[in-house]
Amino acid sequence: MIRAALAFLILAGAANAQERDFCADRPGKGSPPCVLDKGRFQAEVGGVDAAFTRGGGVSVDDVSYGGLELRLGLTSTVEGQLSWTAHERVRTKDHGVADTVSGAGALGAAVRWSLKNPAGDGVSIAVQPYVTAPTGSHGIGSDVWQGGVMLPVSIPLTGNWSLSLSPLVEARENASGAGRHAGYALAGGVGRAVGPVNLGVELWVDRDNDPTGRVTQASFDLTAAWTPKRLKDVQLDASAYVGLNRQTPDLELVVGLAHRF
Repeated sequence: MIRAALAFLILAGAANAQERDFCADRPGKGSPPCVLDKGRFQAEVGGVDAAFTRGGGVSVDDVSYGGLELRLGLTSTVEGQLSWTAHERVRTKDHGVADTVSGAGALGAAVRWSLKNPAGDGVSIAVQPYVTAPTGSHGIGSDVWQGGVMLPVSIPLTGNWSLSLSPLVEARENASGAGRHAGYALAGGVGRAVGPVNLGVELWVDRDNDPTGRVTQASFDLTAAWTPKRLKDVQLDASAYVGLNRQTPDLELVVGLAHRF
């Protein structure tokens, strides 16, 4: 009995030693290439995501609460993801005339397949196809199925610095409501670990090729994530995104957390 108990403790210790480092999709607009260990589950919650736009007599306040992402390790190199926003409220004021729409967001599903280094160490690459179902409230999100594919990449640099890139291409609904068009985006940044805190600087560009008119958005992003020493499976984060042109919200502030089970 004692020998069996000791053997169990040794095996459990070895399993914990081989467990991958905690890696969350949050914060930032890109995604990391890391994949959860097989059988591990992770929940990531956006407490508040508030974007503010001002200009030309028009103001837009877009605030969402309870943005949820659920991740599950399916194999050693593949994980599945589900995402949903509990409530979003968009208030538009055009030269004194206000209009508000609110409700739940759309349901998204994705699969992340690691092509190199699923733990996220060294040069790590993954491919992530995804779809979004038209399940959101009227006026919140798209009314048709949309989808795309992302290619997350991370590259270690000198010291505690790292480079991350998240290019994507997706099929988006036309503004007319009929047909789809291509959209492209790239989030690229550098990050550095300072003790239990990871700090990041990111540039994000999005190109929407809608037939009624092409739109380019861009932002400069600052991110911070803290993992308490005694809670290695918990992360608290905050982000600030500053718009770089008139098509982008002037300021977006985000706070949230992630927990691995």
